[in-house]
Amino acid sequence: MRVAILRRNPETPRMNSTDRVGDSVDELPLDAARVIVDPHHHLWDHPTRPGLPQSKPFLLQEFVRVVAASGHSVTQTLYVECHSMYRHEGPLDLRPVGETEFANGMAAMSASGRYGDCRVAAGIVGTANLTLAANVTPILEAQVAAGNGRLRGIRFPTAYADAGLFGRAPDPRTKGVLLERAFRDGVRAMRRFGLSLDVWCLQTQLGELAQLADDCPDTVIVLDHLGTPLKIDAALGSNAEFFPAWRTPIVELARRPNVYVKLGGLGMDITSPIGMTEGRASSPVLAQQWEPYVATCLEAFGAHRCMFESNFPVDATTCTYGALWNAFKLIVAACSEDEKSALFSRTASTVYRLDLPT
Repeated sequence: MRVAILRRNPETPRMNSTDRVGDSVDELPLDAARVIVDPHHHLWDHPTRPGLPQSKPFLLQEFVRVVAASGHSVTQTLYVECHSMYRHEGPLDLRPVGETEFANGMAAMSASGRYGDCRVAAGIVGTANLTLAANVTPILEAQVAAGNGRLRGIRFPTAYADAGLFGRAPDPRTKGVLLERAFRDGVRAMRRFGLSLDVWCLQTQLGELAQLADDCPDTVIVLDHLGTPLKIDAALGSNAEFFPAWRTPIVELARRPNVYVKLGGLGMDITSPIGMTEGRASSPVLAQQWEPYVATCLEAFGAHRCMFESNFPVDATTCTYGALWNAFKLIVAACSEDEKSALFSRTASTVYRLDLPT
């Protein structure tokens, strides 16, 4: 599949001085009427944590302001777990149920219509300790109940780098977890509930994810953030050296028909603590940087197994919400209408069953 080449696309988004997100000025939207389902964002009000800066609250009101300022036609979103609002008391393995309760509350507020037409958290991806193997079943039952019909999937911490992530020391518990038998048994336990598995892993773990997909062929697996290419790792050298190290396992992973991929998350800096400082990168600059990764995934997976994601507010460190979606639209400007529909809404709606009543 061919995607647009920047120099062939003369339409450059203009800045709108009246639409501001924090201190940033958002861009006027390209193809503003195109329906977008955002399949990956977070809501949080995190307390101060040792070694990390205080994050600004990013709750329903903040998110709908960001969406409205962008001018893009975002109709539904999927909330993805981010260790937000866990229960303060009770069994440790059940405390994450509090996050699903929280997300469902945000969704109920959005469904009232008082916060605009976008249905925020129409679907929810929660978490559960899948290393409990079959013993994870009671936790999944509690998560499904807390989701009140909105729970669509589970994500468990799997991303690992020897250098650590976001300024934190590496967690040895996540190293090799994708290969653990107990973890895979936990994934199999999800089938009873019809839940998909979201996986955030780094490019060095893509081979492990391929083995998981082979062992759990009946589970729909969604790879977050394109498998996070480690372009920021100085040890990998120049672009010419590190790009194949990501591309080769991505192409191999795409041979597993039960694996889908989210195109996004390239705006986060995993080498530094996340601070809520809105970025100002323009969509043409972003499109030029991101196009090789998007093009590779489109060629390998096809549009029907790819979906664009915002990863907000994490990617707000690089760009505004509007610039992010403009960049995606620039990249795929030469794609067919059917392909664009899949990338911006249909794949996400199908995988996460967002076309069903919530």
